[in-house]
Amino acid sequence: MDTPRIVIDERRLDTNIEDMAVMARKAGVALRPHIKSHKLPQVAHKQLAAGACGITVAKLGEAEVMAEHGIKDIFLANEVMGSEKFERLSALARRIRLAVGVDSLEGAQALAEGIRAHTGLDVLIEVDSGLRRCGVEPGREVVSLAQEISRLENLHLRGIFTHAGHSYGAADRAELEKIALAEGKVMVESARELRQAGIDIEVVSVGATPTVAISAFTPGVTEIRPGNYVFYDAMQLALGVIPSIEYCSLRVYSTVISHPAPKRWVLDAGSKALSLDKGAHGHSGVEGHGIIIGQPKLRIVRLSEEHGVAEGESMLQVGDVVEIVPNHACTVVNLFDEVEVWQGLQRQVWEVAARGKSR
Repeated sequence: MDTPRIVIDERRLDTNIEDMAVMARKAGVALRPHIKSHKLPQVAHKQLAAGACGITVAKLGEAEVMAEHGIKDIFLANEVMGSEKFERLSALARRIRLAVGVDSLEGAQALAEGIRAHTGLDVLIEVDSGLRRCGVEPGREVVSLAQEISRLENLHLRGIFTHAGHSYGAADRAELEKIALAEGKVMVESARELRQAGIDIEVVSVGATPTVAISAFTPGVTEIRPGNYVFYDAMQLALGVIPSIEYCSLRVYSTVISHPAPKRWVLDAGSKALSLDKGAHGHSGVEGHGIIIGQPKLRIVRLSEEHGVAEGESMLQVGDVVEIVPNHACTVVNLFDEVEVWQGLQRQVWEVAARGKSR
């Protein structure tokens, strides 16, 4: 096996997809999974076949790739700015059902003007449920922005959305549950204030794999947008989202290329294969740079671009191949041109079609 490479267990992948679809049906909410985690049209189509109403993307380029692969209902859960992007949005909106995130009057006005050749683009207002990134404050600020949007001819307000990404920094399960409950409550209360102000909305959307099993069951939430659940990873394990590492469908395979000291091994997977991600929003509970399967006393302690340095105790020898569950599967997939997908002894190679779409 040539390494480093990504290997996906398709049976586990399919089980993860089906489990989330079942949970969404049980909660009575629409499932609109975020594809930034996998960037693979094949996986997006599996999610749709399992019952997803459409998909979520982070970037316009991702939306264009997915549309090219036959996906017709896409929510771009991000603010979009710039004349070139507005032209691309207009062209895409003529081909598929498209919605875009907004969180300011200035942004909404620029969007309305920029797509003037296309009327009726759906937008969702982003609400800050605690991440302190994009998004307006819950309640009255949401109502005020919604009232302004209603005066813009080219936009149609479909609903509100949030991302409780700060859940990745939860110190323990109790804090994670608190964040998830607050996420649902903030959104439902904001929706109620909008309706009391005479503004009817269709969608109340929450998203984040760590919180979705709780926030999805908040009465009044209509949609969920988890992404990482198709793979899971070391961060999800550390947060207690999954009970065991067997739920992780994605592994990075790497070869031991050097054993220069009794307790040091060097792998051919560095930061360009595993990424340096240990959690973007605070403490994530992970140690090292991934979990080496079957090597409980060996830890990847540091990465350079092409090398991973593992220290501890092991019987590994130069030339051995190891399996690594990465800290953050989403960033790892974006580093590879292709992934290997195994169903038993059947192997496929899938191009990561939407990788690198930063615009």
